[in-house]
Amino acid sequence: MSTDREILQTHQTEEELRRHTRRIETEFRLGFETVERIDRPAVSFFGSARTGEGTRPYELARATAHRFAEAGWAVVTGGGPGVMEAANRGCREGGGLSVGFNIALPHEQGMNPYVDLGMTFHHFYARKTMFVKAAEGFCVFPGGFGTADELFESLTLIQTRKVLGFPVVLLDTEYWGPLLDWIRLRALPAGTVGEDDLALLTVTDEPEVAVRTVLDGYTRLNGPQHTPEKHDAE
Repeated sequence: MSTDREILQTHQTEEELRRHTRRIETEFRLGFETVERIDRPAVSFFGSARTGEGTRPYELARATAHRFAEAGWAVVTGGGPGVMEAANRGCREGGGLSVGFNIALPHEQGMNPYVDLGMTFHHFYARKTMFVKAAEGFCVFPGGFGTADELFESLTLIQTRKVLGFPVVLLDTEYWGPLLDWIRLRALPAGTVGEDDLALLTVTDEPEVAVRTVLDGYTRLNGPQHTPEKHDAE
């Protein structure tokens, strides 16, 4: 049984609760220490683990990560296959710092070979905290339930001002179009989201637009003197 499944059981002994609490505390501490080793601004990439090399999402993630690396940024992913591999690969090819926060799962996934700095987590919530703590923005590529979970958790943190000045870029307008239509045509008229919430998202097919959106957000929050250059990161 996985660690999370054990924790989510209804009944546990006092000793089991203490043991799980110690594990969670240790995982958060190690995660924070790993984030502190990222020596430059970073952007987190999300997307499907099931996307193969040569597909549009894979190559789009690879190209976008390459451009972030050239700008002097680190790229953070879930460390696994698919879009995560593509992003780590593109970052390394661009001379950047490629970071992977993997998750131990019974059926998947090993750390991809393009990670320079990595850690494997046993708890999703600890891992997702590091995606936010490490990053100055998010790039979200086509994906399934896990990608949607990471996207909407990120938007909730921004909406509730738990994090500030956080650009969120959705890449692949055709894929994300129906989601944006649902927000505009269903959620917005129902009053469950506002115009300001919709404005949190940038949708594009261009890696250059994604990079500029995140870098501009970082500059607005920190000032132009903090914008990294490639030679500063080497």
